[in-house]
Amino acid sequence: MTSHSNRHNRTIRRHDLVLVSPAAWRSLLQRHDDLAGEPLVIEWVDRGWPLITRRAMHGEADGLPLGLPLPPFAGKRRLSFLMLSDDIVATARPLQLSSTIDVAPEPWRHTLDQVAELASRHGVEARVFGSLAWQTLTGLDYLTDGSDLDLLLPVSRGSDLVRLTAELAAIEAVAPMRLDGELVRDDGAGVNWRELHAGVGEVLLKTSSGVTVQKANFLLSSEIQS
Repeated sequence: MTSHSNRHNRTIRRHDLVLVSPAAWRSLLQRHDDLAGEPLVIEWVDRGWPLITRRAMHGEADGLPLGLPLPPFAGKRRLSFLMLSDDIVATARPLQLSSTIDVAPEPWRHTLDQVAELASRHGVEARVFGSLAWQTLTGLDYLTDGSDLDLLLPVSRGSDLVRLTAELAAIEAVAPMRLDGELVRDDGAGVNWRELHAGVGEVLLKTSSGVTVQKANFLLSSEIQS
C-alpha cells in the first residue's frame, strides 16, 4: 500500500484498506487467545500490511469492522476484528488494477489488460480486492489455480450498465479465470455484476451496514443515486 489518506478526510467504505496502530493491534491480540500461535497474524501490522473493511455483522459492538484473510498456506481463515477510530493510522482505496498486473500470473495478464481497457472506455478506474490484491500487498502466496479475479468497478448516474456487464461477460468467456466482483456506487454500495447481467428482477445491494434487495430495472435505468 503505497499511498494513504488520513482517516478524517473521507468516509471509510467496504473494501477500503486500513492501517492500524501497532500498539492497538498488540492490545487487541491479547484478547484473542486463539491467535497466540499465529505468528503471521501477530506480525501483520508490524510488517506494514493493512486490514480490509468489511460489512458489520448482526449484534457486533461499536467499532470499525475489519477483516484479515489469511493465505492458503496459513489455513485460508477469514479473521474478523473491531477497531476503534483512534486505532486507525491511515486508510486507502482498494488497489488499482494497474498496480497488480506485474504480480498476476502470466496467463492472467491479457485479461487484466482487457479489463483495464474496458474500464477506460467507460471512464472508470478498475480496482481489485481478493487474492490478487493480497498477494500484491504482502508478497505472500494467495493465488491458486482456482483463484478468481475480484473486481470493483465504480458506476454513477449515466453509466451504461447493460453494455458494461455484457463486455465483462465477453471478456470472461475467454479468460483463464472467473471474473467476480461488484459495480460500486459513489456511496460505496455494490451489486454483483453477474446479477445485473443475468437480467434478474431484483439484485442484492451490499452496503457497509448490511444487504438490501433492490429493483434491477432501477439500477439499469442509469438512475443510480450517488
